[in-house]
Amino acid sequence: MALLEIKGLKVSVEDKEILHGIDLSVGAGETHVIMGPNGAGKSTLGFAIMGSPEYEKTDGTVSFDGEDITEESTDKIAKKGIFLSFQNPVEVPGVTLSSFIRNALEQVTGERIRLWDFKKKLAKAMEALDMDPSYAERDLNVGFSGGEKKKAEILQLLMLRPSLAILDETDSGLDVDAVRTVSAGIEAYKKDVGGALLIITHSTKILEALDVDRVHVIVDGKNACEGGRELVDNINENGFEQFVK
Repeated sequence: MALLEIKGLKVSVEDKEILHGIDLSVGAGETHVIMGPNGAGKSTLGFAIMGSPEYEKTDGTVSFDGEDITEESTDKIAKKGIFLSFQNPVEVPGVTLSSFIRNALEQVTGERIRLWDFKKKLAKAMEALDMDPSYAERDLNVGFSGGEKKKAEILQLLMLRPSLAILDETDSGLDVDAVRTVSAGIEAYKKDVGGALLIITHSTKILEALDVDRVHVIVDGKNACEGGRELVDNINENGFEQFVK
């Protein structure tokens, strides 16, 4: 049984259909990549899976761990074990990174977390990402560089330990060193949690250190092609124009 199963998914935003019947299946622990040109509907798919109210599912189904979550709210989907990183993480003044992650953990687990235990785990995860410890007490993403915002998202991933992580353009705008650090965090998640990854990208930098099980190409809101790791090399060499019909 697939961990994530999407069948015939159609999604509209403000009455405009963006996805026109997407099919996708991701097994437990697998790493899948969604690629395609800008405007293809890649990010829309991520938001739709997470139940964002702006993205109306007009047809098809989304199932997670054998349960239909098509009509579930975002908070309930997150509690079931799905994590979504944002292409452009938002700033949240007045809420520290530390308190945000602690509250999220308590919401997901339904249990109170001892502050001392939480701080130990947080410090270890921040060290793995080469993050300045002072960032834990700074307001979430406020004044963070692009690279630090992306690190903060991967920090949340390491702390929340979801069964499925959807990473939306996580390497966008990062320099080589930042990509290397973020990639190390993703590798740590795979090693420690063994969760599944759904990586949404039009680049391939972040894929270099990962074992990719399946690559899916989306063009104009439709499944255009599917294949193994070799499809990444094909796209690097020939681009997406070959899939546009």
